[in-house]
Amino acid sequence: MADTEPRTMEISVGNDVQGIRARLLRWLVLRSEAATLAIIYSVATGVLSGLAGMALALVLHWVQHRAFGYSLAIVTGPESFLEGVSSASKTRRIAVLTVCGLIAGLGWYLLRRFGRPLTSVSSAVKESTNLMPVAETMIHGLLQMVTVAMGSPLGREVAPRELGALLGQHVARWGKVSDEDFRLLVACGAGAGLAAVYNVPTAAMVFILEVLVKRVSLKILLYAGTSCTTAAWVARAALGADPQYSIPAYGVDEPLVLWSLAFGPLLGAAGYAFSRWTEKCTRAAPLKISQVWKSALAFLIVGIISTVLPQLLGNGKGPAELAFSDNLSPGLALLLIVAKLLSLTLVLRAGARGGLLTPGFSLGALIAIAIGGLMQPWMTFATDGTLAIVGAASFLSSSMAMPFTAIFLSMEFLDAPLPFLLPITIAVVSASAVRLALKSALERRAAATPMAFTPSR
Repeated sequence: MADTEPRTMEISVGNDVQGIRARLLRWLVLRSEAATLAIIYSVATGVLSGLAGMALALVLHWVQHRAFGYSLAIVTGPESFLEGVSSASKTRRIAVLTVCGLIAGLGWYLLRRFGRPLTSVSSAVKESTNLMPVAETMIHGLLQMVTVAMGSPLGREVAPRELGALLGQHVARWGKVSDEDFRLLVACGAGAGLAAVYNVPTAAMVFILEVLVKRVSLKILLYAGTSCTTAAWVARAALGADPQYSIPAYGVDEPLVLWSLAFGPLLGAAGYAFSRWTEKCTRAAPLKISQVWKSALAFLIVGIISTVLPQLLGNGKGPAELAFSDNLSPGLALLLIVAKLLSLTLVLRAGARGGLLTPGFSLGALIAIAIGGLMQPWMTFATDGTLAIVGAASFLSSSMAMPFTAIFLSMEFLDAPLPFLLPITIAVVSASAVRLALKSALERRAAATPMAFTPSR
């Protein structure tokens, strides 16, 4: 008996080791299969979102060229939208904007009147049961791209995000994935659409983490990184790999770093006020047939203003690039700020839809140029172009409530040298701190205000 006990123990230990090895091997196989499927689904989402973003961007360029009569032989070319609009006659600008208003008013009225309710990207990411209607989402996206191409002051980034999210839903349904992976693929589709139209894969990945899923894990990084990189590569086939904005070979010096700390809070407060105002304008939009004539009138006014300020038309890329390249006077910047805010107010209250990312980025650059010009006689500044860069980043971070995305987006938008990461980060952090402080103060004030008594009827 004494001899058999050790042998029994050896057999038991050997079985345990074999069992552990078998379980470990099974776990590794399952993890490998899961990672492989994640890559397949992410690549599929990236390819589809990239193609969709590319198609929407090509539609935008095609409509721009036909509407304002420039570069008619090609879809994408060296002539910018600002150059094309500036060369168009004043009468043409007014006519195009009036037609744009009719398309916007009638299109969104009919979509709301006869279509199914739209589902936002954030809602679709929150619950896998919140499916985005196919036809309505596509029509909504096309309306945005066509109106922006015809001069709407809103941005074009929402449409590719929504279409990418829609495609992500269909990839998830095809793959019969879990509820968590379903929502993750929707978020990846939205981020991939952003990466495709702006060639910003890193910023789009950060956008998914910060704005949509609001958490970080290796799994999310794998999904987001794969889908956004794939979408950007696909879209480059037709849209090219150039950055959105061209800037001179600026350097980072001490005045720029110091003024980034000063400009951040100013632009942060302005960005927060801008977000609250645009939300209010959107809520005030008409829901009846009156939207048609109100939209036509609003865009007609924008067209009339554009006869004096052609830089007003579009999502703001033109004036922003002038600001970044130090080719914009403080006086003209101030005029464009007023005109841009007025035009955004008019079209949003009239029911037009679109993004606020690039308009906000442009406004931040213009505000920085205007402030720099006002203070130039008394203080030594960095160049106006570098101030515009930190102003755009800080305004965007506050207006969109996405500081990390704003940092990476600014760097990729401009293909900025790595040293610019320091002043941009300083400006964004200080802007975000002011935004949080203002938001907290307003919330405390609202909580302390007694609710008005409404008598029952």
